[in-house]
Amino acid sequence: MEVEIAGPEDAAVIAQQFGALLEEIMVATGQKAFNFEIENAKSRLGDFLKQGKYFVLVVRAEAGTISGFVTMYESFALYAEGAFGTIAELFVRPEYRSRGIGRQLCEAAKEFGVRRGWRRLEVTTPPLPEFNRTLGFYERQGFSVTGGRKLKYVL
Repeated sequence: MEVEIAGPEDAAVIAQQFGALLEEIMVATGQKAFNFEIENAKSRLGDFLKQGKYFVLVVRAEAGTISGFVTMYESFALYAEGAFGTIAELFVRPEYRSRGIGRQLCEAAKEFGVRRGWRRLEVTTPPLPEFNRTLGFYERQGFSVTGGRKLKYVL
């Protein structure tokens, strides 16, 4: 299975899978941490892709079905010595897990970052300890814990 860059025409399928990712996180944590509306997500993702603000890599299985995706965006910071990428979401449909697709997406994300001139690639895991396996997955892909916690302030 090959990794390719998604286009706006893929927004509906990716948004649906994104909803499944959020649901998986909320079920595991027992918290309604996200507001998800499929039409809003689809529209927003289509706009992000058209504007080149968001990058999505997908793996297609048989008949062109998207079996997994990784989303990234570019940021700039002094601590990162310039431009860097952040993985916002990575999801592999449950029936395609344990086939190396997540690893393939991570490798493609790293290669994408090199081509963009990023100095680093960052990712925040879903809540721990519920997603300790996810942390282990990223560590096996060469990511290292840098400390701290992700915080937000809703505007």
